[in-house]
Amino acid sequence: MSVFLEGTILGFSLALFFGFGPAFFALIQTGINRGFWPGVLLASGIFINDIVIVLVSLFGATSIFDENAKYQTMGIAGGALLIIFGFFTYKRKTQLEVPEDQNMDANSPHPLVYFGKGFLLNTANPFIWLFWISIVMGITSRYGGQKIDLFLFFAGTLSVVYITDIIKTFAVSRFKKFATHKFLILINKLAGIALAGFGIFLIIRSIFQF
Repeated sequence: MSVFLEGTILGFSLALFFGFGPAFFALIQTGINRGFWPGVLLASGIFINDIVIVLVSLFGATSIFDENAKYQTMGIAGGALLIIFGFFTYKRKTQLEVPEDQNMDANSPHPLVYFGKGFLLNTANPFIWLFWISIVMGITSRYGGQKIDLFLFFAGTLSVVYITDIIKTFAVSRFKKFATHKFLILINKLAGIALAGFGIFLIIRSIFQF
């Protein structure tokens, strides 16, 4: 299996089960309250910030860790962080605010505001940084710090996450009645299980690979 394809598989997993954090719910709320294109701009801001975080994390991981034993430690630590994230995601309560007045075109902010909001929501959220750092640590241990492989892997991952964010925005803007509080709670529980499962997988793979 190609490195890029493996990255897209992780991207699909994150896109389907990444159900926590203010940026995710801001995306859902924007799609419901403002429509498709403002949601796309918000998703674009999130996407650009994800690229920045992943690049910073990759630079740190490949600069600090240069031995197999260290990659094993990094994979185990990343997996442990994902298990912790999974637990808190499973237990997380959600709140989706949908105003009764949906005719807000006259009060819509400048399009760049949505882009900036998406970018800053990720930047200001330490859990997003820790989440991507844990992913980078685990994947870097998988590929032993090979920069080209890591670039291809995360290119696949981030591209799929961005595309599916746009698809989710379109779906939510068209099918608003399905984005209920109970639905979002279910998404969180599935996200928690998936993240914890991926963390366990990273730990096991790191132990037996190195």
